[in-house]
Amino acid sequence: MGKGPGLHKKMFDERKSGFQKYKEFCVGNQGFFKFVKYEVFTSLLGPLPGALGFFLRKIFYKKLFKKIGHNVYFGRNVIIRHPHKIEIADNVIIDDNCLLDAKGENNNGIIIGNNVTIGRYSALNCKDGDINIGSNVNITTHVNIVVAKGGCIRIGNNIDIGSFTHFSGGTYDMACSDRLPSAQGQISRGIILQDLVWVGAGVIILDGVQIGEGAVIGAGAVVNQDIPPKSVAVGIPAKVIRQRE
Repeated sequence: MGKGPGLHKKMFDERKSGFQKYKEFCVGNQGFFKFVKYEVFTSLLGPLPGALGFFLRKIFYKKLFKKIGHNVYFGRNVIIRHPHKIEIADNVIIDDNCLLDAKGENNNGIIIGNNVTIGRYSALNCKDGDINIGSNVNITTHVNIVVAKGGCIRIGNNIDIGSFTHFSGGTYDMACSDRLPSAQGQISRGIILQDLVWVGAGVIILDGVQIGEGAVIGAGAVVNQDIPPKSVAVGIPAKVIRQRE
Protein backbone atom coordinates (compact mmCIF):
# COMPACT_ATOMS: atom_id res chain seq x y z
CA MET A 1 0.00 0.00 0.00
CA GLY A 2 2.85 2.40 0.75
CA LYS A 3 3.99 2.29 -2.88
CA GLY A 4 0.60 3.10 -4.39
CA PRO A 5 -0.78 6.51 -5.34
CA GLY A 6 -1.77 8.66 -2.37
CA LEU A 7 -5.54 8.31 -2.83
CA HIS A 8 -5.32 4.51 -2.58
CA LYS A 9 -4.29 4.78 1.06
CA LYS A 10 -7.69 6.23 1.92
CA MET A 11 -9.95 4.42 -0.53
CA PHE A 12 -8.60 0.96 0.34
CA ASP A 13 -8.31 1.44 4.08
CA GLU A 14 -9.73 -1.82 5.46
CA ARG A 15 -10.52 -0.18 8.81
CA LYS A 16 -13.33 1.87 7.24
CA SER A 17 -16.58 0.77 5.63
CA GLY A 18 -17.43 1.56 2.04
CA PHE A 19 -19.98 4.08 3.23
CA GLN A 20 -17.42 5.89 5.40
CA LYS A 21 -14.92 6.11 2.55
CA TYR A 22 -17.51 7.38 0.08
CA LYS A 23 -18.83 9.96 2.55
CA GLU A 24 -15.33 11.27 3.36
CA PHE A 25 -14.48 11.43 -0.34
CA CYS A 26 -17.60 13.35 -1.39
CA VAL A 27 -18.83 15.44 1.54
CA GLY A 28 -16.20 15.19 4.27
CA ASN A 29 -16.94 15.25 7.97
CA GLN A 30 -20.55 16.33 7.66
CA GLY A 31 -23.68 15.04 9.38
CA PHE A 32 -25.88 12.30 7.96
CA PHE A 33 -28.66 14.73 6.99
CA LYS A 34 -26.26 16.83 4.92
CA PHE A 35 -24.96 13.69 3.26
CA VAL A 36 -28.49 12.60 2.32
CA LYS A 37 -29.26 16.07 0.95
CA TYR A 38 -26.08 15.95 -1.14
CA GLU A 39 -26.96 12.53 -2.51
CA VAL A 40 -30.54 13.45 -3.39
CA PHE A 41 -29.72 16.76 -5.07
CA THR A 42 -26.69 15.61 -7.06
CA SER A 43 -28.16 12.24 -8.07
CA LEU A 44 -31.59 13.46 -9.13
CA LEU A 45 -30.83 16.98 -10.38
CA GLY A 46 -27.23 16.67 -11.58
CA PRO A 47 -27.96 14.78 -14.83
CA LEU A 48 -31.39 16.33 -15.41
CA PRO A 49 -31.46 17.79 -18.97
CA GLY A 50 -33.09 20.86 -20.43
CA ALA A 51 -34.52 24.01 -18.92
CA LEU A 52 -36.08 22.11 -16.02
CA GLY A 53 -32.72 20.77 -14.84
CA PHE A 54 -31.11 24.19 -15.27
CA PHE A 55 -33.86 25.83 -13.20
CA LEU A 56 -33.99 23.23 -10.41
CA ARG A 57 -30.22 23.15 -9.92
CA LYS A 58 -30.19 26.94 -9.62
CA ILE A 59 -32.72 26.70 -6.79
CA PHE A 60 -31.71 23.60 -4.84
CA TYR A 61 -27.92 23.52 -5.20
CA LYS A 62 -27.80 26.66 -3.03
CA LYS A 63 -28.46 24.44 -0.03
CA LEU A 64 -25.23 22.49 -0.54
CA PHE A 65 -22.60 25.24 -0.44
CA LYS A 66 -20.94 27.22 2.33
CA LYS A 67 -22.02 30.44 0.62
CA ILE A 68 -23.63 31.17 -2.73
CA GLY A 69 -24.83 34.39 -4.35
CA HIS A 70 -27.50 35.37 -6.88
CA ASN A 71 -27.80 34.04 -10.41
CA VAL A 72 -25.49 31.02 -10.11
CA TYR A 73 -26.16 28.47 -12.84
CA PHE A 74 -24.99 24.86 -12.97
CA GLY A 75 -24.86 22.79 -16.14
CA ARG A 76 -25.43 19.05 -16.29
CA ASN A 77 -23.26 16.51 -14.49
CA VAL A 78 -21.23 18.98 -12.43
CA ILE A 79 -19.25 16.99 -9.85
CA ILE A 80 -19.15 18.66 -6.44
CA ARG A 81 -16.99 17.45 -3.56
CA HIS A 82 -16.90 18.96 -0.06
CA PRO A 83 -19.36 21.74 -1.01
CA HIS A 84 -19.31 23.08 2.56
CA LYS A 85 -15.87 24.47 1.67
CA ILE A 86 -16.99 26.25 -1.51
CA GLU A 87 -18.07 29.91 -1.75
CA ILE A 88 -19.56 31.31 -4.97
CA ALA A 89 -20.48 34.96 -5.52
CA ASP A 90 -23.01 36.46 -7.96
CA ASN A 91 -23.59 35.87 -11.68
CA VAL A 92 -21.53 32.71 -12.06
CA ILE A 93 -21.88 30.03 -14.74
CA ILE A 94 -20.49 26.54 -14.17
CA ASP A 95 -20.98 24.62 -17.40
CA ASP A 96 -21.58 20.93 -18.06
CA ASN A 97 -19.26 18.23 -16.70
CA CYS A 98 -17.12 20.48 -14.52
CA LEU A 99 -15.47 19.45 -11.24
CA LEU A 100 -15.48 21.54 -8.07
CA ASP A 101 -13.42 19.57 -5.55
CA ALA A 102 -12.59 21.39 -2.29
CA LYS A 103 -11.44 18.21 -0.56
CA GLY A 104 -8.91 18.46 2.25
CA GLU A 105 -8.39 18.05 5.97
CA ASN A 106 -6.95 21.46 6.84
CA ASN A 107 -7.72 23.70 3.87
CA ASN A 108 -10.25 26.49 3.37
CA GLY A 109 -11.36 25.27 -0.06
CA ILE A 110 -12.59 27.19 -3.12
CA ILE A 111 -13.70 30.81 -3.47
CA ILE A 112 -15.20 32.03 -6.76
CA GLY A 113 -15.87 35.75 -7.30
CA ASN A 114 -18.50 37.66 -9.30
CA ASN A 115 -19.12 37.25 -13.03
CA VAL A 116 -17.07 34.09 -13.46
CA THR A 117 -17.55 31.48 -16.17
CA ILE A 118 -16.12 27.97 -15.83
CA GLY A 119 -16.32 26.19 -19.17
CA ARG A 120 -17.18 22.59 -19.92
CA TYR A 121 -14.94 19.82 -18.57
CA SER A 122 -12.88 22.22 -16.46
CA ALA A 123 -11.74 21.21 -12.97
CA LEU A 124 -10.91 23.03 -9.75
CA ASN A 125 -9.13 20.37 -7.72
CA CYS A 126 -7.93 20.92 -4.14
CA LYS A 127 -5.64 18.34 -2.57
CA ASP A 128 -5.78 19.93 0.88
CA GLY A 129 -4.96 23.32 -0.69
CA ASP A 130 -6.98 26.40 -1.67
CA ILE A 131 -8.16 27.99 -4.91
CA ASN A 132 -9.23 31.65 -4.92
CA ILE A 133 -10.70 33.10 -8.12
CA GLY A 134 -11.45 36.81 -8.43
CA SER A 135 -14.17 38.57 -10.43
CA ASN A 136 -14.72 38.84 -14.20
CA VAL A 137 -12.75 35.67 -14.91
CA ASN A 138 -13.37 33.55 -17.99
CA ILE A 139 -12.12 29.97 -17.64
CA THR A 140 -12.78 28.19 -20.90
CA THR A 141 -13.08 24.46 -21.64
CA HIS A 142 -10.85 21.65 -20.33
CA VAL A 143 -8.90 23.86 -17.91
CA ASN A 144 -7.35 21.94 -15.01
CA ILE A 145 -6.44 23.82 -11.81
CA VAL A 146 -4.79 21.61 -9.18
CA VAL A 147 -3.30 22.71 -5.85
CA ALA A 148 -1.47 20.50 -3.37
CA LYS A 149 -1.41 20.43 0.41
CA GLY A 150 -0.80 23.77 2.08
CA GLY A 151 -0.70 25.71 -1.20
CA CYS A 152 -2.95 28.32 -2.75
CA ILE A 153 -3.68 29.24 -6.35
CA ARG A 154 -4.80 32.86 -6.57
CA ILE A 155 -6.37 34.11 -9.79
CA GLY A 156 -7.02 37.86 -9.86
CA ASN A 157 -9.68 39.95 -11.59
CA ASN A 158 -10.44 40.46 -15.30
CA ILE A 159 -8.65 37.38 -16.57
CA ASP A 160 -9.04 35.10 -19.61
CA ILE A 161 -7.74 31.52 -19.44
CA GLY A 162 -7.63 29.53 -22.67
CA SER A 163 -8.74 25.95 -23.23
CA PHE A 164 -6.59 23.01 -22.09
CA THR A 165 -4.52 25.14 -19.73
CA HIS A 166 -3.07 23.35 -16.70
CA PHE A 167 -2.17 24.92 -13.34
CA SER A 168 0.21 22.61 -11.49
CA GLY A 169 0.10 23.95 -7.93
CA GLY A 170 2.37 21.39 -6.33
CA THR A 171 5.69 19.55 -6.65
CA TYR A 172 6.17 15.88 -5.86
CA ASP A 173 9.00 14.53 -3.73
CA MET A 174 10.99 12.28 -6.10
CA ALA A 175 13.85 11.32 -3.78
CA CYS A 176 13.12 7.56 -3.66
CA SER A 177 13.22 5.81 -7.02
CA ASP A 178 11.48 2.67 -5.72
CA ARG A 179 8.25 4.55 -4.91
CA LEU A 180 5.85 6.56 -7.03
CA PRO A 181 6.31 10.31 -6.51
CA SER A 182 2.61 10.54 -5.65
CA ALA A 183 3.23 8.17 -2.72
CA GLN A 184 6.03 10.35 -1.30
CA GLY A 185 4.01 13.49 -0.66
CA GLN A 186 3.83 16.96 -2.19
CA ILE A 187 4.86 20.47 -1.35
CA SER A 188 3.18 23.56 -2.79
CA ARG A 189 4.44 27.12 -3.13
CA GLY A 190 1.28 28.17 -4.95
CA ILE A 191 0.56 30.12 -8.13
CA ILE A 192 -0.50 33.75 -8.47
CA LEU A 193 -2.09 35.44 -11.48
CA GLN A 194 -2.43 39.16 -10.94
CA ASP A 195 -5.19 41.23 -12.59
CA LEU A 196 -5.69 41.59 -16.35
CA VAL A 197 -3.69 38.49 -17.32
CA TRP A 198 -4.46 36.67 -20.55
CA VAL A 199 -3.42 33.01 -20.73
CA GLY A 200 -3.52 31.38 -24.16
CA ALA A 201 -4.69 27.86 -24.96
CA GLY A 202 -2.67 24.86 -23.85
CA VAL A 203 -0.44 26.70 -21.37
CA ILE A 204 1.17 24.86 -18.43
CA ILE A 205 1.85 26.95 -15.33
CA LEU A 206 4.15 25.29 -12.80
CA ASP A 207 4.22 25.60 -9.03
CA GLY A 208 5.75 28.70 -7.47
CA VAL A 209 5.09 31.00 -10.45
CA GLN A 210 3.70 34.53 -10.27
CA ILE A 211 2.40 36.20 -13.44
CA GLY A 212 2.34 39.98 -13.21
CA GLU A 213 -0.54 42.34 -13.91
CA GLY A 214 -1.42 42.79 -17.58
CA ALA A 215 0.86 39.99 -18.82
CA VAL A 216 0.04 37.78 -21.82
CA ILE A 217 1.12 34.13 -22.03
CA GLY A 218 1.20 32.73 -25.56
CA ALA A 219 -0.51 29.47 -26.49
CA GLY A 220 1.35 26.29 -25.60
CA ALA A 221 3.88 27.95 -23.30
CA VAL A 222 5.33 26.28 -20.20
CA VAL A 223 5.72 28.86 -17.45
CA ASN A 224 8.36 27.80 -14.90
CA GLN A 225 9.43 31.23 -13.61
CA ASP A 226 7.85 34.57 -12.74
CA ILE A 227 6.58 36.72 -15.61
CA PRO A 228 6.85 40.52 -15.16
CA PRO A 229 3.81 42.81 -15.46
CA LYS A 230 2.73 44.02 -18.92
CA SER A 231 4.94 41.55 -20.73
CA VAL A 232 4.33 38.98 -23.47
CA ALA A 233 5.89 35.56 -22.85
CA VAL A 234 5.96 32.56 -25.21
CA GLY A 235 7.75 29.25 -25.65
CA ILE A 236 9.02 26.26 -23.68
CA PRO A 237 10.11 27.42 -21.20
CA ALA A 238 8.23 30.72 -21.46
CA LYS A 239 10.43 33.75 -22.14
CA VAL A 240 9.51 37.42 -22.41
CA ILE A 241 9.64 38.64 -26.01
CA ARG A 242 8.28 42.15 -25.58
CA GLN A 243 6.53 44.60 -23.26
CA ARG A 244 3.02 45.91 -23.58
CA GLU A 245 2.14 49.58 -23.26
